[in-house]
Amino acid sequence: MGIPSAVTGLCFWAIQKSITRRDAKRDKQEEARKKNELLLIKGVGAAIALGEATAQSIKRLDSKCNGEMEKALEYARAVKHEQKDFLNEQGVDNFL
Repeated sequence: MGIPSAVTGLCFWAIQKSITRRDAKRDKQEEARKKNELLLIKGVGAAIALGEATAQSIKRLDSKCNGEMEKALEYARAVKHEQKDFLNEQGVDNFL
């Protein structure tokens, strides 16, 4: 009776160890994915900020700039606020 129980116990232990290793790997990949998404969000924010600063600078230097610059600036601001609102909403949803 003891030998089959020991073999069964050993098999379950090996399966549990494999599952634990797989879960640890998955957790590590999930953390890397989260960090990547955060860096992408920061990069988009930086690009929008740079675009806004450039547009404002051009607008100040050349008061005769066409309406395209103003439209682009407004669009960049709208996207920035939309992204900020989305991230705030996601933070609240995940908090609750």
